[in-house]
Amino acid sequence: MTLPPLCTELPYHSDSEIYFEAIRTKQWPIFLDSGNKQHVDARFDIQTADPFITLMTLGDNTLITYNSGETQLSSNDPFYLLHNILQQYQPTQKSDLPFCGGALGYFAYDLGRRLEILPELAQDAEHIPSMAIGIYDWAIVSDHKLQKCWLVSYGLNANTHSIWDELVSKLQQAVLPAEQTEFQVISPLRQNFDRPHYQQAFDKIQHYIREGDCYQINLAKRFEVDAQGDPWAAYQLLRKQNPAPFSAYFSTPHVTVLSSSPERLLKVNGTHVETKPIKGTRPRDLDDPKRDKALADELQSSLKDRAENLMIVDLLRNDLGKVCEPGSINVPKPFELESFATVHHLVSTITGTLAEGHDAVSLLRACFPGGSITGAPKLRAMEIIEELEPHQRGIYCGSIAYIGFDGKMDSNITIRTLVYSQNRLRFWAGGGIVADSEADAEYQEIDDKAAAILKIIKQLSP
Repeated sequence: MTLPPLCTELPYHSDSEIYFEAIRTKQWPIFLDSGNKQHVDARFDIQTADPFITLMTLGDNTLITYNSGETQLSSNDPFYLLHNILQQYQPTQKSDLPFCGGALGYFAYDLGRRLEILPELAQDAEHIPSMAIGIYDWAIVSDHKLQKCWLVSYGLNANTHSIWDELVSKLQQAVLPAEQTEFQVISPLRQNFDRPHYQQAFDKIQHYIREGDCYQINLAKRFEVDAQGDPWAAYQLLRKQNPAPFSAYFSTPHVTVLSSSPERLLKVNGTHVETKPIKGTRPRDLDDPKRDKALADELQSSLKDRAENLMIVDLLRNDLGKVCEPGSINVPKPFELESFATVHHLVSTITGTLAEGHDAVSLLRACFPGGSITGAPKLRAMEIIEELEPHQRGIYCGSIAYIGFDGKMDSNITIRTLVYSQNRLRFWAGGGIVADSEADAEYQEIDDKAAAILKIIKQLSP
């Protein structure tokens, strides 16, 4: 295995939470947590903190802050700004590891307003940056397949060399704390769709489908509670009870994100591109293995769910076509069953080859936000979502991603995700509505998807 210039092997732990405990009080700590170790995509955990540059987009402006204290305010396209910064740091050699430094953070769903002209009808109750990205020069990478762990860096920031020995020492002595921190829910659960209002929105979508405006709309419900304490304690519960291959914990001064996402948005390695949209859901019944299997079989054989999945596959093929070589886009694995803690999902894999002149950032921009959480066609779906959902989505249905100095990228879609700021904890659940959808079944699917987080909310309540 080829490793980067700065590399120190650390003791391997099957649960790399122990290393995050050692760095999570630093600035902008982030933990990309592969969660479910049985999943094909659950090989690496990535952790880092103390970025030497940060980018935060609020409205039409992006604030770029350097660790020297220098700041810049720009109204340019946030994706362009990120691309421009990454281009300034080019490693002299490549590594086989997924990430050894680069950009890490979130792109909120509402960053899509910088890419498309959308109406502003839904309430913005989030009041957080639509993009929060750190540029990091070191990372702790745990490889659960090889059972190895390293502290790694391309050494592109001069400060990294001066802190290396101290950081290694801190990590080598890492231990789990004797006492856990606390986090508590302090209000009843609030929802922005009751059953009658959901029915009204559902009926409006059916009208738009009959009129030929759209084929599918992803309609989501927002849940909110008041809470207080250390959100890391809530994430520790989430990762134990609902492990998922694209989980993440990310804390910034404005907001903390706790994600147990099962869905990849985009992955790039060299010029190879992969996306894995989820469409199709059934609840699990772990108490009755026969019924659990029957639910899985029902999902795999459902013509409706396959048709719904195929609509999004076609949408994503079109998105990839903007930046991939003609003829390179394939669907090697359509309609595969993937099972998680509380639900079965239908997942398709789409691949392509990046065209010359394109990279991970231009790919992400071309495909943002992910089509599996908008509907088809994408722009009209986003307009209808803005009309019918009472609140803007914020981070929900955006993406948490890494984009390395070496050009590699992996990213999730921020579903099954909690967002904490201003003593408020929010999460969403939704589903795709098509012509033959039934309102009761769709409303039940929302509850099925929200089940794992609702259980945690209950456990955090007094």
